[in-house]
Amino acid sequence: MKVTSNIAYDYENSFDRIQEILDSSETFEQVDYVPDSDNLTYSNGYYFKCYSIFIDIRDSSKLPDKFQKRTLAKIYRAYISEIVALFQSSKECKEINIVGDSVWAIFLAEKKEDVKKIFGAAYAANSIVNTLNYKLCRKNIDPIKAGIGVDKGDALMVKAGFKGSGLNDVIYMGGVVNNASKLCSKANKGWINEIVVSKAVYDDLSGYKNSLDKYYQDMLTHNTEENFYHGSIIRMDMNDWLAEQKQKNPCSR
Repeated sequence: MKVTSNIAYDYENSFDRIQEILDSSETFEQVDYVPDSDNLTYSNGYYFKCYSIFIDIRDSSKLPDKFQKRTLAKIYRAYISEIVALFQSSKECKEINIVGDSVWAIFLAEKKEDVKKIFGAAYAANSIVNTLNYKLCRKNIDPIKAGIGVDKGDALMVKAGFKGSGLNDVIYMGGVVNNASKLCSKANKGWINEIVVSKAVYDDLSGYKNSLDKYYQDMLTHNTEENFYHGSIIRMDMNDWLAEQKQKNPCSR
């Protein structure tokens, strides 16, 4: 965390900086890899094609009224820590961001078949939420609901902040993260299942199967109105562990 300088704000210098940024001749290079953020300056940027997974708790604005602060803090910590741990374990994952109760990540498929691993991270996240809810049940705490969105597209990676202050960050712009967020917002609402993927992701899953020899595409339902696909898909080994725990220690909530 950076400490603020508390230097008086000079609006004339500020307006000059705005003009300098707007007049700059920035270069945005198209690459087939996720660039090192150390190569970013305030006058360049990189386009690259990637996947994005976005996971978010449903009706999170209502949770402070539903849970005690300490309980809610524990839920958030447990949920976020394990989603981050899951994404970090994937060599295809190149960037992870936490915004409130949302976690989103950038994944790069160096080989065509890497889409299976990326999709696997999405449904493993679904299994994490199921396991968390079982553990909450064992403590007589109401379950949470989460939505997961997955998209494929271009991202623009740029550096933004106050030049010279040390306060800056890498920003990912473009449709892929926004669309993953929009797909996530539809997931686990009404009759829509927990995982929602774009047509681009669905098409990339063609011909690939899970550990039970079922085609991923056959496990997803098409929403013809908005042209996305959704399913209630879990990771089998994690589900088997959960089923065993429920048999040993049932929870009737």
